[in-house]
Amino acid sequence: MSTATAGRVPPAPQPPAVSPNAVVLVLSVAGIIGALMQTLVVPLIGELPALLDTTASNASWVITATLLTAAVATPVSGRLGDLYGKRRMMIACASVLVVGSIVCALAPTVVPMIVGRGLQGVGMGLIPLGISAMRDLLPAEKLGTAIALMSASMGVGAALGLPISAAVAQNANWRALFWGSAVLAVIIIALIFALIPATPVASTGAGFDYAGAVGLGIGLVCLLLGVSKGADWGWGSATTVSLLVGAVVALVIWGWFELRRSDPLVDLRVTARPVVLLTNVASLVVGFSMYAQSLIIPQLMQLPVETGYGLGQSMLHMGLWMMPGGFAMMLISPVGAKLSRLRGPKVTLVVGALIVSLGYGSAVLLMGSIFGLMIAVCICSAGVGFAYGAMPALIMGSVPISETASANSFNTLSRSVGTSIAAAVVGVVLAQMSVNVGGYALPTENGFRTGLLIGAGVGLVAALIAMTIPSKASHDAEERIEHEVTAAAG
Repeated sequence: MSTATAGRVPPAPQPPAVSPNAVVLVLSVAGIIGALMQTLVVPLIGELPALLDTTASNASWVITATLLTAAVATPVSGRLGDLYGKRRMMIACASVLVVGSIVCALAPTVVPMIVGRGLQGVGMGLIPLGISAMRDLLPAEKLGTAIALMSASMGVGAALGLPISAAVAQNANWRALFWGSAVLAVIIIALIFALIPATPVASTGAGFDYAGAVGLGIGLVCLLLGVSKGADWGWGSATTVSLLVGAVVALVIWGWFELRRSDPLVDLRVTARPVVLLTNVASLVVGFSMYAQSLIIPQLMQLPVETGYGLGQSMLHMGLWMMPGGFAMMLISPVGAKLSRLRGPKVTLVVGALIVSLGYGSAVLLMGSIFGLMIAVCICSAGVGFAYGAMPALIMGSVPISETASANSFNTLSRSVGTSIAAAVVGVVLAQMSVNVGGYALPTENGFRTGLLIGAGVGLVAALIAMTIPSKASHDAEERIEHEVTAAAG
């Protein structure tokens, strides 16, 4: 080797040439398919006991299993994405989704169905992984809009799931739902493999924190089981209390352990930074307000008109009336991204939370009209679109680039915890404010109105929390992301 050659500094590796539009399209569709799994079986839940020869209580685990595995797998897949590549982990998540869908399609009884639904929950990891991959692959000028669209995919997938699954359940064999989801997941794997290049990995030499993953999993399972099943088991029952106390103990021990590791699953010191901490708290509250309306308004739409306040819609028609909310979320996301560029993502988050609160308030006034409720759903969804697009920008502007996937996964987890709490709170409110009609307990009109007012109040709380995010850090978030993306491209 010559002296001249030895003295040269090798050029920095250039990022792979990619089509930004292809990246945004593929990753957004992947997020929609992952989120679709959350509502895939909702139209079937009343029929599952007969279809799988089981009890209604056992059948409810078909939904709970997806919630639990999504909560546990999301932070794990995020950390693995930082360590071993986000593209690789997206393919892994989609592959598990394929396996889970096939297991569900072939399930003869409730146990394999629960196992398959648990595997499908792993698909939720596609959303935070996709958001983080966008930071690595897209030019700065397209990043904000792309992140907002990817964030909105969670709501779009959930909104599309209801009418699609209801239509299939009414007009075809229910197993077609799962064969269809398997085919969609295979298509996504092929698209990611063909159009999404490999992303940078953390160069710290750190290994995966297996003990931290197990500890967090135990804490989350105890917490979410206690919250989601507390109404069925009784909030004062030994099982519920033990789970909730166990969750606190497990998460405290997990936190103590993580703070002493050099390569933690979740860097709690980064998570404790004001911007990250307050954004995650706001995410939990926004997750509550997003999910509460999806529990209340569909019931209002489907109750018989004889109640005096129900609107008598079928499951399919209810899903079609709810669908515009998902499209509203998608369409409003670029507007939120533009607002974030002009005023900072903190302002976008505050505006989004206030719009959500406005949507709930309008639902209280319009709950006697099917068209009015559709408008209220669109308003709420638009607010969620603003908020969900702002959260990743705030998070990624405040964490090292080597931790974007795990940080976004933890933020997604915060939203999931919020949805679980919403289910518990709304369930208690509607159960306590109900009347017996023909042997069935039906929520009263005041019960629905109270639930909507709680949603409006929670939206205001989210806005207040977002207002406390340090303004300078919020303003710097967009600049930091743009600087890193520009530097990578250079």
